[in-house]
Amino acid sequence: MSALTIGGLAKAASVGVETVRYYQRQGLLREPARGYGAIRRYQAADVERLRFIRAAQELGFSLREIAELLSLTKVGGCRAVERLARAKLDIVQERIAGLKRIEHALLKLLRQCETTRGKPSCPIIESLHTHAGNRE
Repeated sequence: MSALTIGGLAKAASVGVETVRYYQRQGLLREPARGYGAIRRYQAADVERLRFIRAAQELGFSLREIAELLSLTKVGGCRAVERLARAKLDIVQERIAGLKRIEHALLKLLRQCETTRGKPSCPIIESLHTHAGNRE
């Protein structure tokens, strides 16, 4: 792969040009010096770094965490990476548990709707009013 323009880099990594610029502003991706003709040229390593950032984001890592992961790849900090991944997994599992609670509550309310069809009051609306009143 020869040197790429910012558009070529974005295309090679399946992101937009503004995404590349954003990652540069965040310090996650280098901004190469301007060469002949004042065009910045990117290398294959930049494509790989950009793909790494996107893959880490897909796993739920924040940009701050990705910056830490990138710094750890230079020093072989596998234990530290493992700690970050475990912490991320804990957060994901907490979110899943929260979503399951919401799912069960909604299923319960929908079952109540099925049993109260034709009645003037709505069990979902009543539940929300009751819940809101308990927070005051």
